[in-house]
Amino acid sequence: MTTTTLAVLVPVLPFLGAAAGLLLGRSAPGFVRPLAVLPTLAALVLAVLVAARQGGGRAVDAVTELTPTGSVPVELALHIDGFAALVAVLVGCVATCVQIYSTGYLRDDPRYPSYAALVSLFTSAMFLVVYSGDLMVLLVGWEIMGICSYFLVGHYWETSEARAASLKAFLVTKLGDVPFLIGLLALATEAGSFRITKILGAVASGSLDHPTLIALLLLAGVAGKSAQFPLHTWLPDAMAGPTPVSALIHAATMVAAGVYFVARLLPLFQASRAAMVVLAVMAAVTMLGSALAALAQDDIKRVLAYSTIGQLGYMTGALATGDRGAAVFHLLTHGAFKALLFLAAGVIIHAAGTNSLAAMSRMRGLRDRVPDAYWTMTVALLALAAIPPFSGFFSKESVLVVAEHVATGHTENAPGAAGWTVLLAGLVTALLTAAYATRLWLLAFRGRGAEAPDHGRQPVVMNAVLWVLAIPSLALGGLAFRLLPDWFDGHDLTPTLTTSVLGTGVALVGGIVTYAAWRHTTALAARPPLGAVAAHPEGDAALVEAEAIASHEPAYGDIAYAPDPSDPGRLLLGPLHRHAAVGFHLDAVYTTLFVRPVMAGASLVRFLDREVVDTYVRGAGTLPRVLGTAVRRAQTGNVQTYVSALLAGTVVLAVAAVLVATGA
Repeated sequence: MTTTTLAVLVPVLPFLGAAAGLLLGRSAPGFVRPLAVLPTLAALVLAVLVAARQGGGRAVDAVTELTPTGSVPVELALHIDGFAALVAVLVGCVATCVQIYSTGYLRDDPRYPSYAALVSLFTSAMFLVVYSGDLMVLLVGWEIMGICSYFLVGHYWETSEARAASLKAFLVTKLGDVPFLIGLLALATEAGSFRITKILGAVASGSLDHPTLIALLLLAGVAGKSAQFPLHTWLPDAMAGPTPVSALIHAATMVAAGVYFVARLLPLFQASRAAMVVLAVMAAVTMLGSALAALAQDDIKRVLAYSTIGQLGYMTGALATGDRGAAVFHLLTHGAFKALLFLAAGVIIHAAGTNSLAAMSRMRGLRDRVPDAYWTMTVALLALAAIPPFSGFFSKESVLVVAEHVATGHTENAPGAAGWTVLLAGLVTALLTAAYATRLWLLAFRGRGAEAPDHGRQPVVMNAVLWVLAIPSLALGGLAFRLLPDWFDGHDLTPTLTTSVLGTGVALVGGIVTYAAWRHTTALAARPPLGAVAAHPEGDAALVEAEAIASHEPAYGDIAYAPDPSDPGRLLLGPLHRHAAVGFHLDAVYTTLFVRPVMAGASLVRFLDREVVDTYVRGAGTLPRVLGTAVRRAQTGNVQTYVSALLAGTVVLAVAAVLVATGA
């Protein structure tokens, strides 16, 4: 079987599994789990075979015209280079783990058949994006992922949070997709083709007349899909969906699509220095803002959501420095440890028996109750914090290296300002990442919250998947930069001493300071009860503040809780905490700038429709009706009445004629 045939089967198999699952979900429930797992697993095996045959060498291209258009052709094309081959393996691996994990996590869910089918369709769409060599076909997979995310995020549609989150995810990403589509059409018009290879050829020959405008339009779609500032607000709210869905969206599909798209068309963005600077600024703001927000969240899944936004910022930062190898390298390692983090969080939530206990302020004694999640999450958090020798260290280090090379002028792949922006923001974010990773570990496994009810040991498949993902989280980074340099355009991804020391140093500082803050707040929390402070005006100010916060803290889900007094995030962020906890009020800004004006406009249109248009329509119908009534009443059927009216009319006409004649 040729490589092209194998590559075609990779997205087709999960699609067929999704179709069969939807058709047989009710009539043959025994086939649901095999139809969910086996096609995705087979697609993973085929993706590995495609990667082995491609081998990081010359790209595999195949094309056939999909339909004649009369102008720019739309072609069913494959373009598989080293990046596509590796990302497809990542998608298949994470999707297979999620499907296996979900058989235990959602074993009692009555909507599991539709859920599993949508996950398979989601996976098929991402495979299509990865392998597609035609941008219009890529757009099909891009949009299918959008609708799948809508249904999966809203899986628990009985809750208002899930319904609102699914709508928000759909609308915010569509907001970016509109300029994205315009950019695609403009790009194809100027290049004369939707084919990626032909577009890159047009870029290389300088045939594009408006590269900056096209690049900025495309970046709007990338910002929406990959949750970059300012279109990132949908991702934290998307945590209302099932935890395995969060793992899939954050690790291998949806949010990875935007980064991968820019990596595919990086020469186009490099053709515009302004676009590269915009990309760098977007990455820097995203990294810093999301890291601060993660440090203030109480929900463990929202911490991980903001973490994903920040790590995607590293990837877009690498692209802003003109190096797609470092970006895709971090995409691969992040996919492994972020999937592990979410699935481990799912074990914790499953152990508590309810999503409402995802609040870290209510976690206590979990280390002994979920040992598999404890050890594997520890590995994943170390990888997230970029501590050597875990995988995140090598990939994050590669981003800092390329940023440092651009900033110091060693390479000219991007403007020096972009390099400095990414480098400085990356170092500060490394410190904050280690801080919120340490905080999550301390509050989740050594917290002082109210102990959640014990729902027994978790299904074996869930714990087994955690250990499978722990292997690449630990070893992928060290193996990839040694064994796979040809897959990353032949770029050397070996860590350098300067950025290694800086990156690791700031990460250790972040972790140590957070631990010290936790010890300090824990000691304060062990002091006399909060109510005793009132009797001592000279009492500790931190305790007074904690008491005030506790008295005004809203309910979380169906459980009212007081914040964990040992939470170091409040101490580290100080007055910034309340702003970071709500994402720096960006949702409120959008509500003021967009939602309220749109609602006001809608109210005005409704008023005009009801009071003006409807009044006109009703008036237009009323006048003929009144005239018809008058005419109808005149038709009495009495001959004498008709003769009398005729004579009266004749008299009137005669009088009028006399008056006219007299006047003449």
